Amino acid sequence: MQRIVQLSKNVINQIAAGEVIERPYSVVKELVENSIDAGASRISIVITNECRNIRVADNGSGIHPDDIMLAFSKHATSKISTGDDLYTVKTMGFRGEALASIISISKLTCITRTKDFDYGTKVECENSEVNKSHTGCAVGTIMEIKDLFYNIPARLKFLKSAKTEFAYINELIQSLALVHPEIAFELKNSDKTVLKTTGQGDLKHTIREVFHEDLTQNLRFVLKTDKLSGLKISGFVSTPDYTRATKKDYYMYVNFRTVKCPVFQKSIDTAYKNLIGSRYPFIILNLEIPPEDVDVNVHPTKKEVRYKNANQVFNFIRSAIDAALSGFTERVPEESRQNFQERYVSSQKPSFIKPESEDIYVEAGTTLNVSYTEPKAQTAIIKDFPAKKSFQQEQIKIIPEPVLEKEELIIGQYRRTYILIEREEGLEIVDQHIADERYIYEKLKNSKNIDCQLLFLSDIIDISPSDKALLDANKDKLEKFGYEIGYMSDSELILKKVPQMISKVSPKEIIADILENISGDIDNIEEQILITTACKAAVKANTYLNNFQMQEIIRNWRKCEKPMTCPHGRPISKIIEHKDIAKFFQRNK
Repeated sequence: MQRIVQLSKNVINQIAAGEVIERPYSVVKELVENSIDAGASRISIVITNECRNIRVADNGSGIHPDDIMLAFSKHATSKISTGDDLYTVKTMGFRGEALASIISISKLTCITRTKDFDYGTKVECENSEVNKSHTGCAVGTIMEIKDLFYNIPARLKFLKSAKTEFAYINELIQSLALVHPEIAFELKNSDKTVLKTTGQGDLKHTIREVFHEDLTQNLRFVLKTDKLSGLKISGFVSTPDYTRATKKDYYMYVNFRTVKCPVFQKSIDTAYKNLIGSRYPFIILNLEIPPEDVDVNVHPTKKEVRYKNANQVFNFIRSAIDAALSGFTERVPEESRQNFQERYVSSQKPSFIKPESEDIYVEAGTTLNVSYTEPKAQTAIIKDFPAKKSFQQEQIKIIPEPVLEKEELIIGQYRRTYILIEREEGLEIVDQHIADERYIYEKLKNSKNIDCQLLFLSDIIDISPSDKALLDANKDKLEKFGYEIGYMSDSELILKKVPQMISKVSPKEIIADILENISGDIDNIEEQILITTACKAAVKANTYLNNFQMQEIIRNWRKCEKPMTCPHGRPISKIIEHKDIAKFFQRNK
């Protein structure tokens, strides 16, 4: 064995960089978080040279000229000063490792200026060597990294494709933009702007900018505070009718820091249990907790956290989501109303805000229904598909006669979404969309031939290469269930044929749902195509039905083999027994 020697500063930094800088994503994360800590209201990120060149510019406070050399030293930071500060961390970064690690594996140029100086400072770094000079610039900081990993070929070799590496960066900026709606973010890949937010301080508006308008129509606002424990949670969760195939859209934050937290995930899954089956909701939630009650110094990436009282956090998050899904919104405390409105309330007041008051309240009769915008033309009775004779005979043996009994009287419709039925045992409430969806799903599953509709006109739909490959790989399965796709180019397609029952649904919407379902469950693609078709064909919520239409839906639903839930796992009906109603009105004496 060789004699022990002291490693050079550059080698030490390169070793440490392996923990801090894993890929281009890590560099962007550290630099953008520094910009956020500096109080920036505008942050621009430009990625070039296959993600090896990175430029991050902000209008934050800048770095003092006397501190600039120290900033690139190991374990130098302005965010903590003593060991006790680790228990009250309020900034994104705090270890003072990032810049020292970055300059050991790249060529870095920093231009910065504070408002107290008329001139800026320029720093050029290579191989951990730092050179400083004066320059002219605006207040803020520009960090420009070139040739990332140029002196570590092994790390460079293990990077994935430029497209994959940029996808990681894009997801990061999306996540940061959602938790900081007051900051204007711009992300460019070479000369192409991929993501841009305006920084209006309105979370709902930022969601529209990052995703799309349709998403905001399927979200429920969440706000809950506990002054005793210092806990507060705010954000949005999707309704049970708007779900995803994976947990990719769980945007979870603790004190505005993106986290991967089992406690957080478990609380979400528990709140949605029995509401969405094997699907997952769309979540944007930020938990504010006293810094001394959470440890963020668990892992180098700071994505893992530990709580002082995990059970309390679990129950707090779960109950907040339960309340939101039940239509309850907490009143905004007077002392924090202004800050709250800047960060979370849309500039266009939602329906539950009284015009003459700033107080937030829940409108009487608010229920867990979803707003739909389909025209009335789509509410026509859906024609039954021919079923096998043996299937009909089997059903007669195990279910009641498929007609409404005398004691099963349809009373009417509630909120144009639920059918009310008077039964012998009590009042039954049936979700019209879910009941119709279950019936159509089982009919499709047992049908050999599906009636199709040729589309003479179809929207041209833009798709990615990966989506095209997925559709091509499942072309036979799609045709089996009545879909035919044509391509205008490698990135554009049209629908030539669809199942007759969904011929009035937007082709763009059909393709989007098919891609979402089959990409999330590769092993069960046929089932997912069936579920998508049934969901699109079923009568929608918030649709007026006459008595004949309601009878038809209930009659068809009664024939189903599994009438308890829809294919997604949602319950279809709820019976309130007569004795419970009588007890409430004190008629059981």
